[in-house]
Amino acid sequence: MSISVSGRVVLITGAAMGMGRLYAERAVREGAGAVVLWDLNADALEKTAAELREMGASAIYPYAVDVSSLPDIETTAEQVIHEAGVPDILINNAGIVRGKYFWEHAPEADIDAVMQVNTLAPMQVTRAFLPGMIERRTPARILNVASASGTLSVPKMSVYTASKWAVIGWSDSMRLELNESGNGHVAVTTLIPSYIKTGMFEGARGPLMTPLMEPQYVVDKAWAALLAGKARIQLPWTVALGSALRNVLPQPAWDVVAGRVFKVYQSMDHFTGRKPAAGSAGERKETSRA
Repeated sequence: MSISVSGRVVLITGAAMGMGRLYAERAVREGAGAVVLWDLNADALEKTAAELREMGASAIYPYAVDVSSLPDIETTAEQVIHEAGVPDILINNAGIVRGKYFWEHAPEADIDAVMQVNTLAPMQVTRAFLPGMIERRTPARILNVASASGTLSVPKMSVYTASKWAVIGWSDSMRLELNESGNGHVAVTTLIPSYIKTGMFEGARGPLMTPLMEPQYVVDKAWAALLAGKARIQLPWTVALGSALRNVLPQPAWDVVAGRVFKVYQSMDHFTGRKPAAGSAGERKETSRA
């Protein structure tokens, strides 16, 4: 069953720029009652909030939040519930990436940061609002942004891949739990995209038949799936193909197909990533490939 955004409370993490901002703009255009923006970059957040108000939205609630901090999540969630209400639609979009060999990752700056922002944050943010979404008994939606690399191993993305692999398992398990417990009015959608042109994966190259996607295209597809309560959306079609081949081919055969044919294993060879803006918190602003 598809729902309407009109009059509803929409909360988006990583909302100051990139795809998070596109989700926010879509919510405003479709008449959301309130749009709640979470982001670490306070300056970009205020700029986005001001521009959304210029679009005609009156109920924009920007909060500077470090989603890697549980106390920050819990404190801000209480503010949101008090000021804007329990979200009807929650989009866990925030994410970061570190592209390097595993042994080159710094324990805290890389490993802990990626797992906290990409994996633990969606869980903790959802946990902060889900009881209220369940109790209200009205149709609600959650979109968790994962990644194609959460289904296929990719060199120089071991920690990022682990973080998104976990998101896929958690997100779909939660969907089943809600349905089996009689709380299916809260529908969970898992977005599993390949590379997107947002700058977060600057320098990465899409595998064979998998071009870098335009952010607006992905947002449009994810938005429709979210409102319809679809369990999973994989973009583009080659993501599902790759997952299917990975599951049926023996490991040596798959390594040849992924490495020599589709060039999945070489996709991060020229990765540079987005350069942090002066005075900003760098990559903790959005999710592109997620």
